[in-house]
Amino acid sequence: MQENLLLCLGLIMSASFLVLIARKLSIAYPIFLVIAGLALGFIPGIPGIHIDPNLVFLIILPPVLFDAAQNTSWKALWKWRRMVSVMALGYVLLTSTVVAFASSWLIPGFTLSQGFLLGAIISPPDAAAATAVLQYVRLPKALVSILEGESLLNDATSLTVFRFALAAIITNNFVWYNAVGNFVLVSLSGIAIGLFFGLVFYALYKWLPTTSNLDIALSFVLPYLIYLTAERVHSSGVLAVVSGGLFISYQNHFIFSHRSRLKFNAVWSPIIFILNAVIFFLIGLQLPDIMGGIKNMPLSRALEIALIVSFLIIATRLLAGYFSSIFTTFISRYITVAVSRPGWRNPMIVSWAGMRGVVSLASALAIPLMLPGGQPFPFRDLILFITFIVIIVTLVGQGLALPWIIRILKPERLPGGKQDDQQLLEIEQHLSAAALTELNSKYSKELKENDMLKNRMELLAYKVDIYKSLGDDQEKKTKALSMIKHFKKIMMQVTEHERKQLRVFRHREEFDDDIIRLVEKRLDLEEERLEDDIE
Repeated sequence: MQENLLLCLGLIMSASFLVLIARKLSIAYPIFLVIAGLALGFIPGIPGIHIDPNLVFLIILPPVLFDAAQNTSWKALWKWRRMVSVMALGYVLLTSTVVAFASSWLIPGFTLSQGFLLGAIISPPDAAAATAVLQYVRLPKALVSILEGESLLNDATSLTVFRFALAAIITNNFVWYNAVGNFVLVSLSGIAIGLFFGLVFYALYKWLPTTSNLDIALSFVLPYLIYLTAERVHSSGVLAVVSGGLFISYQNHFIFSHRSRLKFNAVWSPIIFILNAVIFFLIGLQLPDIMGGIKNMPLSRALEIALIVSFLIIATRLLAGYFSSIFTTFISRYITVAVSRPGWRNPMIVSWAGMRGVVSLASALAIPLMLPGGQPFPFRDLILFITFIVIIVTLVGQGLALPWIIRILKPERLPGGKQDDQQLLEIEQHLSAAALTELNSKYSKELKENDMLKNRMELLAYKVDIYKSLGDDQEKKTKALSMIKHFKKIMMQVTEHERKQLRVFRHREEFDDDIIRLVEKRLDLEEERLEDDIE
């Protein structure tokens, strides 16, 4: 027990230190952690570490998906629903089919069912990798929403195909119309289970006297409860967690207090970061063990096949993106689409950002060692090796090249919607006017007696006057934004000065620590409010 604890602490410390180096080098941390794991794995004396697929599917995947769903925009997901659906379903099925036929042709004795199994494993881009890599590149918000929406939903498609392909290999029987019907049933039942638990927890949050600590505790239980229930009834645990997470995310402004939301963000972010960092580090450490499993063919031939498969899935995704653009332009004559002429630049960038990761490796590791009759599972080690190489090529190769691709292609801003600064100005204008109206209508007496309220009202009135004077003049809006940012910068410096002065009271015995912490928390919230601005 003590050794396992020390191992976990060592992994967290090592991964955290490597993330610091990645930040210094401006490299997305999943890419750097995999590279570091690859390098460390070949150092003599480094103990072998094996990833248990249950560790990923039962411990890591539910909270990671739930957190991703919490940070997903309902509006963006609905606006780009056609594109996200095509990518999460169509791209996965197309990639699986291409890999199935190509691998059965490349590898002697490799059946079509085994090919679909391999295709299902390596077809879905990884949610954690996409989110982390996209933080280091500047893309239009719509493209980021499409990529995050795809990575959130495509695991359900790939894991369902994986389940049917594995069953076909074990039973040596596959009926396509049964598979299609089961796929629909698994997907719909998964969504229903997620929404059911979302409603149950909504009622708990809404009508029972929970506290912020209880809200956080229940939020940790929810994704595991949803996932385990869905998997227990042979439904889609991924879709269940995603649908439940999206439902709670949409309702959180109505059921959570401000304190719960602040704590939720403070607690969940570091936990998800630790889970992602450790698992990507472990991926890199797997190579020596995986290479040692290749016995039925020369390692050079296995590497050649893996690189060909990697090239095929990249090319398939790029071609699918290009033809999706052509089809969207054509179909826009007959139905309403979000963008009638997507061009070729944005689809190429979206198609290039197809990094594989944790779910692919866990799926490969989940292949049983033996068939029911006692024979070894055919080509298991080769499938695992190909999966690992695909992860390295797509995550490291495509991930490192993504900023360069974006600079070369120069993504186009999609039509529709307002600029971020315009949205910010309009919302602040409306809220300031609403606050001013509320003060004048309900607290006129207090305004005469309370100087602090009077000063607050004068500040609100000044802000409203500024916003009204802007009109549609873009130059005035730019100057107003500059003034607001300068104001916030100065106030942050003033808040930092207040914090320094607060330290004086720590050394005075007549002031209690809990009171000092309360004041410090207020300063922290004020600084967070000032710092939370659009760059």
